[in-house]
Amino acid sequence: MSTPILFVDRDGTIITEPADHQVDALGKVRFVEGVIPALLRLQEAGWRLVMVSNQDGLGTEAFPQEDFDGPHELMMQVLTSQGVRFSDVLIDRSLPEDHAPTRKPGLGMVVDLLKESGVDWNRSAVVGDRDTDVQFAAAMGVPAYQLATEEELGGTWGWADIAHDLIDAPRRATVERNTSETRIRVSVDLDRPAPAKVSTGLGFFDHMLDQLGKHGGFALEVTCEGDLHIDEHHTVEDTGIAIGEALREALGDKRGIGRYGFTLPMDESLATAAIDFSGRPYLVFDCEFSREMVGDLPTEMVQHFWRSLCEAAGITLNLSVQAENDHHRIEVGFKAVARALRQAMARTGGTDLPSTKGML
Repeated sequence: MSTPILFVDRDGTIITEPADHQVDALGKVRFVEGVIPALLRLQEAGWRLVMVSNQDGLGTEAFPQEDFDGPHELMMQVLTSQGVRFSDVLIDRSLPEDHAPTRKPGLGMVVDLLKESGVDWNRSAVVGDRDTDVQFAAAMGVPAYQLATEEELGGTWGWADIAHDLIDAPRRATVERNTSETRIRVSVDLDRPAPAKVSTGLGFFDHMLDQLGKHGGFALEVTCEGDLHIDEHHTVEDTGIAIGEALREALGDKRGIGRYGFTLPMDESLATAAIDFSGRPYLVFDCEFSREMVGDLPTEMVQHFWRSLCEAAGITLNLSVQAENDHHRIEVGFKAVARALRQAMARTGGTDLPSTKGML
């Protein structure tokens, strides 16, 4: 069985890089946030860890070897004590003006590794904080994750995100829907529970979308600038469409999902959400409201939201709600659908398509 390699830069990636770019004293050893848990998780998931670092002029009068050794040994001792083990620690001592082939982004330090058999290059990657790390990855033909640090502002990744992306192969999607009536951006990560980030201009609607992400067990981000000076219709409708499109895109061919799901009680309320990612949009909505508005959300738009989401996502949804007040009717319905989504979108551990038709 082949093993993927994670090539990891040192300064700015494992330990923070000081302003003078030399970790030459014990007091300068500070670990990057989240690095040890992420490396442990990647190691346990089968990645082989290889450190690859440029240390400008190491061994010269400007950077004596003994000044490097103490901090480096402390860093390695801490990593080892926590269970993190690097199979190789490769360090280039040249200066940029030397143009040495062993200096990143050159591949001189990893030539022997490139010749090894049994390496899963399809899952191998580079993690670093500089553009040279990105170039180093491109030279090997593997993905690069540029870490976001205070020193290197170009990066966009944190260590927890990197581990999640490599190990979980997350189902993500971002949809932008811009019309003359609304400007909407929706992002979902179906495999990462996270607090929802929602802003539509409608407070009660935001609260309901929070429920959708929280109880659905997925990361949901929604921003909407709509024509609320006219009414709430376009904001609610188009948000439902954009969320539905994002779910559909993130699920891809739907292999390995649960497909179905959920009955949920809340105080005196009871909602049943029977859901099917069938590819055939249909909504049955059994709920009657006594008020025109709940907060700033028209109750007539609740059914319209679910219909818009179903049509965009290709979902069959049968939603039945019983409650004593309209706030609870709406909220228990959102929670029930969220739990149904969680169950239906969950990975079963297999790759089978849950359909005898051969497609969903």
